[in-house]
Amino acid sequence: MAQLFFKYGAMNSGKSIDILKVAHNYEEQGKKVVLMTSGVDDRSGIGVIASRIGLSRKVQPVMLDTNIYDYVRQMGEKIYCVLIDEAQFLKKKHVLQLIKIVDELHIPVMTFGLKNDFKNELFEGSKYLLIYADKIEEMKTICWFCGKKATMNLRVHDGQPVYEGKQVQIGGNESYYPVCRYHYFHPEIQEKGER
Repeated sequence: MAQLFFKYGAMNSGKSIDILKVAHNYEEQGKKVVLMTSGVDDRSGIGVIASRIGLSRKVQPVMLDTNIYDYVRQMGEKIYCVLIDEAQFLKKKHVLQLIKIVDELHIPVMTFGLKNDFKNELFEGSKYLLIYADKIEEMKTICWFCGKKATMNLRVHDGQPVYEGKQVQIGGNESYYPVCRYHYFHPEIQEKGER
């Protein structure tokens, strides 16, 4: 039975490498997948899933006007799974399209993304995936400053924590640290220095 999955985690929790691994496992068995990422994330180029460990792959970008359901339905061949990276940037309409893929086309959909932004507010895509997903799984990583589980993303600029600003600012380790709750409020940037 097809289901909608949402795998979320803080920055550096291995979401992009995991989605590339899942795609590889299907394709190694000769099973066609649809691999997509948000067109908002342009760190490695629009329509590129790139892991911090160096693996990357060109995929179909999801733009504001993309109808994911129509895109998958018109593929013309059997699709075994739809995989979407940076799912936090999806809009509600995209999540509803994913539900139709699962419920009407009977194709499993796996989404990967952040749950909360640097202000600890839900992204639109994450909010609706948390509401509608059949299965939700947390991908774990450790705090930048200690060994506790990181559950939040600390935005930094010029070595200082940032708690206000626009929700979307694309960046990697130069802009965000995965942190535990304590270090979100008490970052040790001055004591430990930037990495």
